[in-house]
Amino acid sequence: MSNMVELSIAKAINAGIRKAMQENDKVLVFGEDVARLGGVFRVTEGLLDEFGEKRIFNSPIAESGIVGTAIGLAMRGFRPIAEIQFDGFIYPAFDQIVSQLAKLTNRSEGFLQMPVVIRVPYGGGIGAVEHHSESPEAYFAHTAGLRVISPSNANDAYWMIQQAIKSPDPVMFFEPKRRYWQKGQVDLDQAPIDMHSAVTLRAGSDVTIATYGPMVVTALQAAEIAAQEGINIEVIDIRSMSPIDFGHIAESVKKTGRLIVTHEAGTFVSISSEIAARIAELCFYYLEAPVIRVGGFDVPYPAAKLEELYLPDADRLMEAVDRVLAY
Repeated sequence: MSNMVELSIAKAINAGIRKAMQENDKVLVFGEDVARLGGVFRVTEGLLDEFGEKRIFNSPIAESGIVGTAIGLAMRGFRPIAEIQFDGFIYPAFDQIVSQLAKLTNRSEGFLQMPVVIRVPYGGGIGAVEHHSESPEAYFAHTAGLRVISPSNANDAYWMIQQAIKSPDPVMFFEPKRRYWQKGQVDLDQAPIDMHSAVTLRAGSDVTIATYGPMVVTALQAAEIAAQEGINIEVIDIRSMSPIDFGHIAESVKKTGRLIVTHEAGTFVSISSEIAARIAELCFYYLEAPVIRVGGFDVPYPAAKLEELYLPDADRLMEAVDRVLAY
């Protein structure tokens, strides 16, 4: 029988990191205020007391230095978990990530492995100030050599962080911060699937909605509303933005004939752009309508009092459902 517990997404990530640190003393955690404080969102709370200051420690406020330190530790055989405190703070580390971390294994012809996990709380919905609510995942999905994933529920959070830590390649682990306190059942004994596999959360026959991270809940809400109108929506959590499980999405679209892709990030040159293009190739003879994308507007993330107008909600998804069914 499975060993099930109820955890929030934040506590599930904490439990997953704890298990990884118990199993491998080469796993280290560091970042701004992650030790005694447990991070801004308390995701690493309690780990210092269990593992000590040599395995979980605070860094200076220097994101480039955080990632550079992680690269050096990986070269010495460690498996570092580096936290970037907020999504918009990652840009000072961008050069280290895309020019060094992503390329060192290839540059060394496989001699140097980079088992680095970079944890990034991302997305809006928490009423924060500038640079605290961004969705920069497409920058990193575009970069060869990086794996990019995002859990949407507690069970995935628990298992995907462990899978990321065990990966020989660098993993960008995007955590949907407005869902940190969302609770769910976690199976402590059995990992659901590989971290790069998409899953169907709700079966349907009329329209497919593909999404990830914080928008999964919104997509499921839209599917519930649509059901009251007799519209049967299939919801797919892609879970991984690089690589993307296009096969899973294509099988759904071959059944429904229609696809909506949604995320909080703007749609211009985005994850949804790539999915739309690839599905147009794979499902050309099955599509009954163009692929429709729903995301944030093409403006800088607004002030907190306006963010609900910026973020896609169930109403905007339902408007997209009406459009795709009109063809």
